[in-house]
Amino acid sequence: MSITTGDFRSKVTANTLLEKKQKHEPITCLTAYDFASARLLDEAGIDLILVGDSLGMVMLGYENTLPVTVEEMLHHTRAVRRGVKRAFLVADMPFASYHVSSEEALRNAARFIKDGAEAVKIEGGEKRAPLVERLVDAEIPVVGHIGLTPQSLHAMGGYKVQGKSLKAVEQLVHDGLALERCGACCVVLEGIPREVAALITHEIEIPTIGIGAGPDCDGQILVYHDLLGLTLAPPAKFVRRYADLGSTINSAVQAFKTDVKAGDYPSDAESYHLPKETLSTLQAIAERKRAMQV
Repeated sequence: MSITTGDFRSKVTANTLLEKKQKHEPITCLTAYDFASARLLDEAGIDLILVGDSLGMVMLGYENTLPVTVEEMLHHTRAVRRGVKRAFLVADMPFASYHVSSEEALRNAARFIKDGAEAVKIEGGEKRAPLVERLVDAEIPVVGHIGLTPQSLHAMGGYKVQGKSLKAVEQLVHDGLALERCGACCVVLEGIPREVAALITHEIEIPTIGIGAGPDCDGQILVYHDLLGLTLAPPAKFVRRYADLGSTINSAVQAFKTDVKAGDYPSDAESYHLPKETLSTLQAIAERKRAMQV
């Protein structure tokens, strides 16, 4: 049977995301960092899976995203690639992988594509336009990211909502338009007022993906661990926890610990046994040894 554009199993591409915006169909996005979670998200029908540099905090224990290296991102991208069949796979380019020169940025971006990503995501708006244009010219799809950009943590003075003043709103709109003009396939809007995100979404023709940007974006993304309640820090205002797997895991581990200490795990039914013939032979040998010791 042929797979049509609307088939649940059909491959999601950048064109698919654009069509969804045009049809006003919400785009679903989540992060993933390993094979198992990627496969679960893909089978659930998520449209876009991002190997985010947020893995630095939720997988590697860093304080923020800044220490994450290209090699670490590539390692996780390869793992996620093995679990994804349908979703559009995007990989974050980490801090300093595209800041030094456009040549180095192109080489690094190409590595992500070679390792299975279908697009790379870079932070920054209008000032990144020449770089985005060069990557797109090299056949590398690019997802933009404006608003609260975590790699600019120190320059912004912390994780603060962006776009509160009229001047800042105008710049964000310019950023969105610049990314569209230079060929970005979509743009992440993070940590900005709902009204600003709605304005940008209306002004540009490429899809907007919101995180902490209100419900008027073309799509929404959350960090996998935030959605499932697997992070230790208090969640941000925009995070809705759909499960509390942290508590579930803790309860399961405590139950395992209790059963082991009590001798209840493993039970006889959870153990492997010798074939009866082999067991009888061993028992006979043991009886002869005991008889010889008497």
